[in-house]
Amino acid sequence: MNTFLRFFYEFISVFFDGFVMIFQGIFNGIIKMFNVSEYTKVIDSYKGAFNGAEWLMVVVAVIFLLAVLALIGLLIFFIVKKFIRKAKNDLNKEELLEEIGSLNEQVRKLMKEKDELMAMKVSQLGLNPEEENAEGEASSDETVEEEGDPSIRFPKLVEIDREMVGYHLKTYENGFTLAELTDDFKCFAASQLKLYYDETILRPFFAGLACGKLIILQGISGTGKTSLAYAWGKFVSNDSCVAAVEPSWRDKSDFLGYFNEFTKKFNETKALGEIYRATFDDNVHTIILDEMNLARVEYYFADFLSTLEMPNREEWIIDLVPSSWPNDPKKIINGRIKIPGNIWYIGTINNDDSTFMVTDKVYDRAMPLDINTKVEPFKCRSQEAIQINASYLDKLFEDALREHPISQEGLDGVKEMDNYVIAHFRIAFGNRIMKQLNTFVAVYVACGGTEVAAIDYFIAKKILRKFDQLSVAFIRDEIDPFISYLNKKYGKGVMVECIAYLENLKKSI
Repeated sequence: MNTFLRFFYEFISVFFDGFVMIFQGIFNGIIKMFNVSEYTKVIDSYKGAFNGAEWLMVVVAVIFLLAVLALIGLLIFFIVKKFIRKAKNDLNKEELLEEIGSLNEQVRKLMKEKDELMAMKVSQLGLNPEEENAEGEASSDETVEEEGDPSIRFPKLVEIDREMVGYHLKTYENGFTLAELTDDFKCFAASQLKLYYDETILRPFFAGLACGKLIILQGISGTGKTSLAYAWGKFVSNDSCVAAVEPSWRDKSDFLGYFNEFTKKFNETKALGEIYRATFDDNVHTIILDEMNLARVEYYFADFLSTLEMPNREEWIIDLVPSSWPNDPKKIINGRIKIPGNIWYIGTINNDDSTFMVTDKVYDRAMPLDINTKVEPFKCRSQEAIQINASYLDKLFEDALREHPISQEGLDGVKEMDNYVIAHFRIAFGNRIMKQLNTFVAVYVACGGTEVAAIDYFIAKKILRKFDQLSVAFIRDEIDPFISYLNKKYGKGVMVECIAYLENLKKSI
């Protein structure tokens, strides 16, 4: 046995000696390459035989060798650096994975605590979490369990799907005109809500609803901007959804919600729920963007500004998530939601130092209405809330376009004013604004107003508003001549809104 052990030791030693010699050879080779004394000895042994030209070549050879050694040194340095960086990245990845695992565990514990708190609340009420309530809806505890189902990422929208099972579109007894609708709304707000609005506010409001899906109510605080949108929801028997804009809003995820990678749930906002619910019915839905210019409207509402411009409503589609899941709500197709045509967005604006300026991109696509005065309380007949189909409201707008189109005289006057504004203020109307003008005037007249009053209001809010962006020095001498032009063209004091705006502009100069 001892003989074999000696044999095995000598036999294996041959392999290991060779293995060690490899690294020794590499190490010795590196040492030899960088051994300055060896190079010096060689130069010393030949220096007596070199002539002038050969010394020059020696210098070149030394420089070349130094360059090669420097390259080899840099190569070794970068290899070692890359190895260290890779090792560090691997370590950071491990730490990140551990942190993600820790966060997931914390989320799981928080969800468990939420379930326990909900169970305690239900038990305190004396209810059985497994039972259904009197309305046939799932109990609170069951809802929490469903929200924790990892296969359902839109729990609130899925709940709307359940509520709308078997729902059939309702057709209400719609038979009123726009003039009657305006009067009914005025009397409803006064008699039921003690909110007072006259025709000078309500006619532009309905005309604005006809012009597009976005209305901007602006003016000084306390004049009833939010109340008007709130009253409208009450009037049509479908409460407005209030989306309180925050200064931190940057994109549509702040308005609609976002997918949480940790919980694997979509954080659904009230606005998203209202939009989704509107896809099932033909009721009038309203979302109030309260204090909409606390953040930049063109950021968080950009997708809607572009989408709602498309003439084909089938193309009104917004992306929510990049892909679909089997248990997604039935009207979320491939992670996208179709924006229904029966929903309007009403934004309120207070212009002060804490807000952003609304850009022309937003104003051009919306209908701005000024509410700067409070209407004194008045007596009005009692009026209950109504039920109206959004399709009937659209029909009223279409009928107004057909029955009360802007006259040729009115169009000629607007065209002449357009030429005047271009010549003196370098501002043009544009095709989008002319299309809105045709709709606004027709609906305003159908609501009981006059064509001149409609043109006056529209020009003041959509065209003259652009003067705010001009240099004061540039327009100072042009304001009084423009007022004279309006008085001469339409009659002294007829263009009330335009002249009032220009007079206020003069005061600010």
